Amino acid sequence: MKIFDELESEVRSYARSFPRVFNRAKGEYLYDSEGNEFLDFLAGAGTLNYGHNNALFKQSLIDYIEADGIAHGLDLHTSAKQAFLETLQSKILKPRNLDYQVQFTGPTGTNAVEAALKLARNITGRHNIISFTNGFHGVSLGALSATGNSHHRGAAGINLGGVSRMPYDNYLGEGFDTTAYLDKVLSDSSSGIDKPAAVIVETVQGEGGINAASFEWLKALEQVCRRHDVLLIVDDIQAGCGRTGTFFSFEPVGIQPDIVTMSKSLSGYGLPMAVVFMKSEHDLWKPGEHNGTFRGNNHAFITATAAINHYWSDDAFSKDIARKGDVIKAHLDRFAEEYGDGNFSARGRGMFRGINCISGELAGDISLRAFKKGLMIETSGAEDQVIKLLCPLIISDEALAKGLAIIEESIKEACQQFRRIPSEKDFFQS
Repeated sequence: MKIFDELESEVRSYARSFPRVFNRAKGEYLYDSEGNEFLDFLAGAGTLNYGHNNALFKQSLIDYIEADGIAHGLDLHTSAKQAFLETLQSKILKPRNLDYQVQFTGPTGTNAVEAALKLARNITGRHNIISFTNGFHGVSLGALSATGNSHHRGAAGINLGGVSRMPYDNYLGEGFDTTAYLDKVLSDSSSGIDKPAAVIVETVQGEGGINAASFEWLKALEQVCRRHDVLLIVDDIQAGCGRTGTFFSFEPVGIQPDIVTMSKSLSGYGLPMAVVFMKSEHDLWKPGEHNGTFRGNNHAFITATAAINHYWSDDAFSKDIARKGDVIKAHLDRFAEEYGDGNFSARGRGMFRGINCISGELAGDISLRAFKKGLMIETSGAEDQVIKLLCPLIISDEALAKGLAIIEESIKEACQQFRRIPSEKDFFQS
């Protein structure tokens, strides 16, 4: 551990919560250099939906490497990219009646968001973007402008502009329709909000605290965008690739965004890969107008193709995610009722779930206790007050039951240590 303290930047974060040297991983498990086993409910912050070193993808990648397949190809045509695009079109886009063009950006989610925002501004000729409270879209400057978290925004070093913030679903309490508020603001030339190029939204806010927007709210948001000739961007970087139960998180809602960003689990193997999907009429880029050295990760194309072929050729995988999601929901609802003194609440959709513990100190204590028991699980939300479940979607029923049992034990022990469970009133007064 000494070399990390001596040489690695203080910016590291996950290593502080999980201070081990890890050297092996398989499926839903991680192993440290001392041979200790950890059940992984972190999953690369949502990058490993299909687990670690998925055997269904690994051999395809090994075969490609051993055949001296192209690793880095800029945006050149390659056989690996061709296979990915053909599979994406036949297994994902056409069955969903989505007429999207595909742009390969730099390798991370924030690269995709930067491209999406730039494209929206170029299409409309407007500069303003509407984003939402508690939204997280990345930490490069453009994406950071659309991000709500003050911890990340404070590191920018400059004023962040070009974005107007609006309240997300239920931010102002149940019964307050924040899309009606947005509609009013966009209808009033004296609101002080410039007509935007686009609205960018997560259907489930991951880093913001597992806030799941209702289908009714998302439908109303799309209608507001159409009414005001504003593009709708769905950031599906963490909620996509099956995390909520379908390949795109917006599928069951019945909306069709103008632009979609996707990264994290898209490669299927934890390899860097990010894309922007845009309606064909919005593909107004000039050649080379938005580029990047690492936008052609052919190894990622190989594993992404395998992931789609193995898991998205029919609806069996989606049904299994829904089943496991119901199991998780039932347990979290019970935990909230039994241990939260009426103050805890379960939240989320599909296998994108969490439990709001109100206090970041309490949630952090629960996460630490879980790690000592062999479970890696992180927190999220403005005050890190939400225990965030991101277990691999392929997790076995036995491992899922084991992980949920550890979470319950950790919640029970942590709550016993606190003299009184904090309430939302305490949170807002602090």
